[in-house]
Amino acid sequence: MDKGIGNLTVFFEDPFWVGVWERVEDGRLMVCKITFGAEPRDAEVYAFLLENYRRLQFSPPVEAVLRPAAGNPKRRQRAARKATGQSGVGTKAQQALQLQREAQKTQRREASRVQREAEKQRQFQQKQQKRREKRRGH
Repeated sequence: MDKGIGNLTVFFEDPFWVGVWERVEDGRLMVCKITFGAEPRDAEVYAFLLENYRRLQFSPPVEAVLRPAAGNPKRRQRAARKATGQSGVGTKAQQALQLQREAQKTQRREASRVQREAEKQRQFQQKQQKRREKRRGH
């Protein structure tokens, strides 16, 4: 069974607090951006994830390199201190978010194009109907 790794980073991105959930499964990184209003407490973040995890929209997967866990406890402590002091999001996560934005953009374009064509067709049908009614002499 493959392992999955999840990492949530919460930081202030003016004017809102933002959380970035990074999920690595099968060597692929997927990212989801969560926008909070005011600064969330740990309990609020945990409750939000429990309630809304299934509804989160993750980006398309990006290849990620997993490093094996360090065995040295001092090294792990240093890594934990570095991770908690870290602000912002990694470049892979930013790339994944960009891919997600582009995918949503193409979906929006497709939907609006279909809607525009349907509106044109409706107007054409309406115009044809008016022509038919005029030809009938009523």
